[in-house]
Amino acid sequence: MPDPRPSPADERAAYRAWLRANHPDLGGDPEAFRAGLETWRGRRRPAVWAHTEIVAVRRRGGPVALIGRWRARRLRARRLR
Repeated sequence: MPDPRPSPADERAAYRAWLRANHPDLGGDPEAFRAGLETWRGRRRPAVWAHTEIVAVRRRGGPVALIGRWRARRLRARRLR
């Protein structure tokens, strides 16, 4: 039996089409846009948080750990350039 829910790509396409049609900067009504945006966000939130597991990660402490985190952040910044 096929899944009755649309795929994430179809949902994203429908959301973007709705945004283009209703955005206040493009001539849409601001109040209707705000209400519709809350509806879209309300649909998405339960799916996003339903299967999320919270995990605590313990970091090393001290100056060695600080230097390690600084180096990792610096390397990430270099990759983004």
